[in-house]
Amino acid sequence: MSLVEEALRCAEAGGIARETLLAAADIAPAMLDSPRARVSPAQYGKLWNATADALDDEFFGQDRHPMRRGSFVLLCHAALSSRDGAQAAKRIANFLRLVLDDLSFEPDIDTTRVRIRLRDRREPKSMFAYATAFILIYGVLCWLVGRRIPVLTAHLRCPEPPASDEYRLMFCDDLYFDQAASYVDLSPECAALPVVQTVSSLKSFLRGAPANFLVKYRNPDSLAARVRRRLRQLPPADWPDSDHVAAALNMAEATLRRHLKQEGVTYQAIKDGLRRDLAISRLADTNQTIAEIADALGFAEPSAFRRAFRKWTGVRPADYRRSESA
Repeated sequence: MSLVEEALRCAEAGGIARETLLAAADIAPAMLDSPRARVSPAQYGKLWNATADALDDEFFGQDRHPMRRGSFVLLCHAALSSRDGAQAAKRIANFLRLVLDDLSFEPDIDTTRVRIRLRDRREPKSMFAYATAFILIYGVLCWLVGRRIPVLTAHLRCPEPPASDEYRLMFCDDLYFDQAASYVDLSPECAALPVVQTVSSLKSFLRGAPANFLVKYRNPDSLAARVRRRLRQLPPADWPDSDHVAAALNMAEATLRRHLKQEGVTYQAIKDGLRRDLAISRLADTNQTIAEIADALGFAEPSAFRRAFRKWTGVRPADYRRSESA
């Protein structure tokens, strides 16, 4: 919800009423009273598009030069014919240099690292501005090479925001603030990864953007996606341990863990994410009691579910349900 609030502030600075955008995104206004509540990627994607439409600016008015509507589509076309990740990063940076004035992006690539420098030509940008820029660059780059690229570290010039834990989910655990320079280091192997997308796959990507990469890009053909699909076929109470999943996928458990780590996720994180999404869905779309939802999700007692849900969202399940129905 903190990210929703930041987007609304940008819109209001441009003279757009938040009520209009919340309605377009199917977000209940009462949810703004719970700063740690969550919306789905689809809802935030709708908010992103509604804000960009209203402002005619895909960077939400955070630069002196607006990133006019349609710039993102042209960015994707400009990078699509790249040979590999290194060339794609350079083309993305060159394109954004043409449409933004205050913030520039400089890939620093060698055999040991892929560093994306974020140079602000005036004072440090806000955390939300850095995050918006990162989402655009990282989302396109991951899509082009067809996999999630591990983010190793991020250093930013801005002060630490109240929702820094949310931004660590977006970037990585090694996220530092009040730094002398702003940059993000990606796994160096991404430089040599071939671009695998085509004009045909671009159409599908743009139909789902930006919801399909707002938090972290998900490759539908990745190992993590295969694990998620397997778990979704079973009730959460019956989800197996990682060794059983590895055996079902015809690999050793160590191999499973290693490949998931390369994709920037763990087996436990996949389970936690699915449980959270199922919990939110059941609270919003069913009349099941808290106890029934806890049992369906595999929790031994409702109190354990309440603790987990509060950790995920910052609010109690009952409060989340009331905010959704408001």
